Amino acid sequence: MSVRIRLARHGRRKQPVYRIVVADSRSPRNGRFLEVIGSYNPQNNDEVRFDTAKLNSWVEKGAQPSETVSRLIRKIARPQSQDT
Repeated sequence: MSVRIRLARHGRRKQPVYRIVVADSRSPRNGRFLEVIGSYNPQNNDEVRFDTAKLNSWVEKGAQPSETVSRLIRKIARPQSQDT
């Protein structure tokens, strides 16, 4: 079973909100998932929230983030590293 960290679309028409989920790569985009580890709201200044402990745990177990989720992870990591 190949596990991916990817976006699942929710919200209303023309107002998407995404959950960042851990799911089997064979399941559909909005289908079954193993765990919700965050959210992404592109309407609200690209608001991104992660549970970093869950994210790190799944990456250690071998889950691979999708390209979009990888971009969001880098986007969050960049401002924190610039502050220090």
